[in-house]
Amino acid sequence: MTATTIDDAVSSGAITTRPARLQAKTSVSLAETIRQSFSMAYRGVLKIRHNPEQLFDVTIQPIIFTLMFTYIFGGAISGDVSSYLPVIIPGIMVQTVVMTSIVTGTQLREDMDKGVFDRFRSLPIARISPLAGALLADVIRYLIASVLTIVMGVIMGWRPDFWGVVASALLVMICSFAVSWIFALMGCLMSKASAVQGISMLIMFPLTFMSNAFVPVDTMPGWLQSFVNVNPVSHLVTAVRELTANGHVGIHVLWALIGAAVITAVFAPLAVRAYMRNA
Repeated sequence: MTATTIDDAVSSGAITTRPARLQAKTSVSLAETIRQSFSMAYRGVLKIRHNPEQLFDVTIQPIIFTLMFTYIFGGAISGDVSSYLPVIIPGIMVQTVVMTSIVTGTQLREDMDKGVFDRFRSLPIARISPLAGALLADVIRYLIASVLTIVMGVIMGWRPDFWGVVASALLVMICSFAVSWIFALMGCLMSKASAVQGISMLIMFPLTFMSNAFVPVDTMPGWLQSFVNVNPVSHLVTAVRELTANGHVGIHVLWALIGAAVITAVFAPLAVRAYMRNA
């Protein structure tokens, strides 16, 4: 009796649950995914505008690091500051921008703890768009850090190739965007933002300092040179140095782009899966 009544009601249009489910959207096109990702990125930009102290690390750190490392190591390594600038400025730019990507994971964990991503998860949008949007918004942070490092170098006497500087800044931001997927995954997996930041720093400090960013590789012990030569940060630093010196696009640029593509292909799906499971 009850089943007959329900079937009659559905057929007459009184209950529209079943037809609504049939009409529900089950997939999102690539164009819609891109548009939704940029919409989420705009949300991140608004957060920065209403909370500008988020930019303190990318405004203060490049200035302090550039001045400190240049005047501490310049005379000892290159004989004088002006000779050391073409070596240290690309290294500082790579280190500062790559380490800035750590903030992506900590802010993502904070948003998840506040329940913001629970709402995003319930919306009919691409699963990757909330994560991709958060990462795209952080590109502004990478740009600020890159520009400030370059400006500080120019003020101190560095004279790079103009188009090489533009290309190197784009390369560093692309690679940092790829690396930020690793920290996005950590933000989804770990329970506290402080844990994400602590473990991320333990990973990034050896990668950035055990590279050719600050000192010549041939001054290091043999076992350390083996690691430095395969360190992806070293390839990126070398690519930036070549670009800023004379605009040369060498094999290290290709290796940096391949590494960024591989990292994104591996860690982006893992981050999305962890986000859907834990959001």
